[in-house]
Amino acid sequence: MSARVPDPEPHNPSRPHGGVPPGETPPGESSTGSGAGPYRPLTRGWGKGPLVLICLVALACALFFLAYAVMLNM
Repeated sequence: MSARVPDPEPHNPSRPHGGVPPGETPPGESSTGSGAGPYRPLTRGWGKGPLVLICLVALACALFFLAYAVMLNM
């Protein structure tokens, strides 16, 4: 059983019953539409340049840490 919480502003004429005045909050149905339009699949993938660059950076990082691990064991 929950206790009733008293209204913090009981004598405010703009809120006669302690609720939110009409028009202050948007209706719940206004945000249910998708509004994004139909789904369009991507026509192109990654470009070759950025993909090669990412692979080279990953390979350089892996080789650096491998060399660092070998140098620690010497």
